[in-house]
Amino acid sequence: MTSGTGDARPRGVNPLSAIAIAVVGTLGALYIISQFLRNSVAVIAPNLAAEIGLTPIEIGLLSSIYFFVFAATQLPLGVALDRFGPKLCMLVSIGFTVLGCVMFAVAHEVGGMVAARALLGFGTASFLMAPVALYARWFPPERFSTFAGIQLGLGSLGAIFATAPLAYATASFGWRMTFLGVGVAAAVMGLLVWLIVTDDPPGVKSTSRRETLRESIAGIWQVIRTPSMGRVFMVQLSSYPSYILIVGLWGGPYLTHVYGYDLKGRGDILFVAALAQVLGSFFWGPSDRLFGRYKLPILIGTGMGFVSLVLLATVGTLPIPLLLIAFVMIGFSTGMTSVVMSHGRSLVAPHLLGRTITLLNIGTMGGGFLVQFVSGTIINLFPTDAGAYPLEAYRLVFALQAVLVLTGFLFYFGSRESHLGR
Repeated sequence: MTSGTGDARPRGVNPLSAIAIAVVGTLGALYIISQFLRNSVAVIAPNLAAEIGLTPIEIGLLSSIYFFVFAATQLPLGVALDRFGPKLCMLVSIGFTVLGCVMFAVAHEVGGMVAARALLGFGTASFLMAPVALYARWFPPERFSTFAGIQLGLGSLGAIFATAPLAYATASFGWRMTFLGVGVAAAVMGLLVWLIVTDDPPGVKSTSRRETLRESIAGIWQVIRTPSMGRVFMVQLSSYPSYILIVGLWGGPYLTHVYGYDLKGRGDILFVAALAQVLGSFFWGPSDRLFGRYKLPILIGTGMGFVSLVLLATVGTLPIPLLLIAFVMIGFSTGMTSVVMSHGRSLVAPHLLGRTITLLNIGTMGGGFLVQFVSGTIINLFPTDAGAYPLEAYRLVFALQAVLVLTGFLFYFGSRESHLGR
């Protein structure tokens, strides 16, 4: 981080201290909002299609525009994190998130909904990266993956809320009132961030390292040129979007059109997958220290995701227990994101942290945009039967995602590793 020197990074902050727990809890709760908004289209997609008259391409665009804007924001965000600090970035972002929630709740046509989703992508772009950058200031480097995993695990509760709870809220209050409620929650979280979060832990003041704008941009290029960074980026681009594709968008329509689930039923199935990702985030977070390396847990997780996609693509209509296993494996395997970030972080100097993790997050969100937009275009090529898309359309989408995951696996296999805890 350019806002602090390597020597200034604390090594003795007690993770169980009251202030550490309060800060981590607050930032984890903030990420819950991001994950909810990211994954909320899947459950209500059939409702939106019926109420607004959305086509498959429009549903894909509605969900994917969030990821496109989110990804496009990452490199400027990385510079901002290193220049201005995580707290200010979060406070500005929260304001845009509140506005996006209100716009989405009151929109009555496709253009307004897409604009609102774009604003939400911009607003929530810092809700993982800024806390992770802050944790790098508060805690020792060897704990980075663990705290990134905690952030992902806590935030993934938002993905859970975007499944069965969102289905129940939509049935009870309507999706518009639900999103207004999320906007209020985001405003409350902004107040908490302002009151209790600081860029540096108590008793520590980082020495400012002033970079010119040209030096900041040069730092981005330095990260991109780092050996093996492209391989780490590729596994991020290919693996996590499997979760975005299924739990974040097409899982709901797939369960309805192929298996006949209603709103609450598809919400329950997606709930199980989202819960698996929460558990996976806590499991994979410290796994680099458990295995003594980054590559092995990442390769294992990527392989699990690949097997799940192959199962969905080749078997056809699965028995319900096997369907649940496939969804659980996709959720659990994509919880390894924290280890991927840790691998990338280990390859660069500490002052480039913000730019490194945001570059990798472009892979996460850029991949999400890619797979959602392309999948919507593909599904739209198939004829519908009473508004339902055929099984063959979903199988093709799952097969193409399996190919992408396998490509990332093979590309990442040749990456190099630095010592843990750098």
